[in-house]
Amino acid sequence: MSLAGPTGSVGRMCGTSATTVDGILESWNRTDDVWVFAYGSLIWHPGFPWVERRLVTVRGFHRALCLWSHDHRGSPDNPGLVFGLDRGGCCRGVAFRIAAADVPHAFETLWQREMPTGAYTPRWVGAASCRSEAPPVRALAFLLNRACSHYAGELPEDTLLTTIRNAVGASGPCLDYVTQTARALRDHGIDDERLGSLVRRLTEASATAPVTAAAPVTPLASALA
Repeated sequence: MSLAGPTGSVGRMCGTSATTVDGILESWNRTDDVWVFAYGSLIWHPGFPWVERRLVTVRGFHRALCLWSHDHRGSPDNPGLVFGLDRGGCCRGVAFRIAAADVPHAFETLWQREMPTGAYTPRWVGAASCRSEAPPVRALAFLLNRACSHYAGELPEDTLLTTIRNAVGASGPCLDYVTQTARALRDHGIDDERLGSLVRRLTEASATAPVTAAAPVTPLASALA
């Protein structure tokens, strides 16, 4: 089911109408279901009810550990890193379809989770199905806002490794966040070579230290459209 939503670009800075729930849903007809694109922890912990999910590809952006986290996965003195959807390339992820009746509450929940610091810019993107002839859907994605103070840019791998190994925040170790996301991608049949290589180096170095077990991820299997 396609989204009856806005088709133009949205404002990039926090505080514009297009970065509020009401602004992003301004053209929604309140009867169609809505899609949300997940590329990081939303894959294994969406936090909202959904009725369908698909493996999809979004072009023009790529998944990267490029945002400093001073709370959930790090601290002000020892920041961690979280994923952003940065410019360039393409990104495979999961699109979740939210029933129309659940959209207002689900979007409020998403805004509380993703938008408090201005690190992301919400935008409607085209998401092409990876496993069927189904037409692309328009999905809401939280794109990286490079103007925000949390933007880390492209860090050397040694800096990534040191940061991920050592940072701990209110939601747990940064290492758990990264390895759990990599596991969710792998379980859903998504091959992120760069992340996979990084996690191999992390797990080799952490072989003597236990890592918190990841929450189980239900494979998408053949139920995906």
